[in-house]
Amino acid sequence: MTTAAQAAICYGNTKPFAIEPITLDDPRADEVLVRIGACGVCHTDMAVRDEQLPTPLPAILGHEGAGVVEKVGADITHVKPGDRVIMSFNSCGNCPSCGVDKPTYCYNFVPENWLGTRPDGSHTAHQGDSGINANFFGQSSFATYAIAHARNVVKVPDSAAAVPLETLAPLGCGLMTGAGAVLRSMAVRAGMPIAVFGTGAVGLAAVMAAKIAGANPIIAIDIHDNRLALARELGATHTINGRTQNAVDEIRAICPQGLGYAFDTTGINNLIEQAFSLLAPLGIVGIVGASAPSDNLTFNESSFMGGGKRVMGVLGGDSDLVTFLPELIEHHLAGRFPHDRLIKTFPFQQINEAFHAGESGAVVKPVLTMA
Repeated sequence: MTTAAQAAICYGNTKPFAIEPITLDDPRADEVLVRIGACGVCHTDMAVRDEQLPTPLPAILGHEGAGVVEKVGADITHVKPGDRVIMSFNSCGNCPSCGVDKPTYCYNFVPENWLGTRPDGSHTAHQGDSGINANFFGQSSFATYAIAHARNVVKVPDSAAAVPLETLAPLGCGLMTGAGAVLRSMAVRAGMPIAVFGTGAVGLAAVMAAKIAGANPIIAIDIHDNRLALARELGATHTINGRTQNAVDEIRAICPQGLGYAFDTTGINNLIEQAFSLLAPLGIVGIVGASAPSDNLTFNESSFMGGGKRVMGVLGGDSDLVTFLPELIEHHLAGRFPHDRLIKTFPFQQINEAFHAGESGAVVKPVLTMA
């Protein structure tokens, strides 16, 4: 049997998303059929639309899905029909990275997430008799239903039964990345200074996580005053507008001994190099911004070696989904991670308006809601 659904098809950046009928396979033994209730819009979706990542177009995107389980394969035991779930990236479970609970660095990340098919080349979604590129991040949740997998579906804890799906959905990628970079990747220590470059969804998640970690001071840098104001409300002790202030001088005045941590969400190489120049001994620069493939970074070797400094690439906040997503939910329930303040919802049919709102900066985290 198959399941009929509606999906937003991405044809590239010269055409709007088009909502069209599709059919989905019945779930295989290690797969889950999820009725989607909400899905966040992330910069990665925009990068695929603009053909900056290897997912072939046309395709069904969406990788911050949340919904209710409809069917499960024979080998699925951790969720059942009727369970509310969050979906995130997929991983193989067998490589050296997965073996040490670092699935964001899965050796098979590309075939598990980006190629538009299952790793064996088969399609999860079809239009008529033809397969359509889906299985994006193991889900493709810009749709009313999605096929997901054993390793990228996490049950929502009973303690969060009252939290709506549109609040839970964006935890699956961007917010997880920012919070995980602080709490997992860099393991920010209490009382140590951190600067966060860029206060979009990922950067603001990092600000909230830095407050949870007890970092001090917490410095947020951006060029939009409205986002800097929100950063202060969410935990930043200092804010710097990089358009009107010299961020390097301001940070040196705040932290004359240097930064313990710098977190870049911009992907701008000269900003990353400036952040490195501000590090104290044993300082860490964490990088999540998507830079151009041709960009390079230059650091002073003596400072790098002599200070024991680290430059760290971060994917997905080094998150083990099974433990970290419930941890973030508990922080939210306790009021320590009020990420709902970043969200504006859009009906699924307004997906193009949601993308525009995210790209223009009018909305920090657009979230689509499915009927």
